[in-house]
Amino acid sequence: MKIKILFVCHGNICRSPMAEFVMKKLVRDLPAELQQGAPQSQLKDIEFEIASAATSTEEIGNPIYPPAHRMLAMHGIDCSGKTARQMTVRDYEYYDYIVLMDRNNLRNLRWILPADVYAHETGASAENRKVSLLMDWVGESRDVADPWYTGDFQATWDDVNEGCKAMLAQILRQTRQ
Repeated sequence: MKIKILFVCHGNICRSPMAEFVMKKLVRDLPAELQQGAPQSQLKDIEFEIASAATSTEEIGNPIYPPAHRMLAMHGIDCSGKTARQMTVRDYEYYDYIVLMDRNNLRNLRWILPADVYAHETGASAENRKVSLLMDWVGESRDVADPWYTGDFQATWDDVNEGCKAMLAQILRQTRQ
């Protein structure tokens, strides 16, 4: 089974690449986590594909914003070679999960996706929706603050880390059923 996740923010230079690389690290670290209790066999048939994109065209081709790059590096995460790209309709069709950083990203999807698919599905839990906000996965109805404006990359790191851990745990629970 292949699970495909696309993280999305406005420019794809801060929050969504942070989420992409945090989730990739969490997935890489899974075997070590499993040695602490869960049987390895539960993961042997699961493969992850994780990427990130923007809703805007403003930063296309640019690398991760230096403070975001430094925050990842402080946690031993290499994001070399990542450049910003814009989400497409094909991405929506391809990925199992489209995970947005804030409600503005959700509104911006209307310029990318057909009207019948960009609406945020209400009433369903995050794991039962294709499009969700990252903080939905931790049971909080709030945005991941944009460090481009706040300058607080630690707060963004904390939100991204918490959201990715919760998302991964819920996906793994679903695959075990």
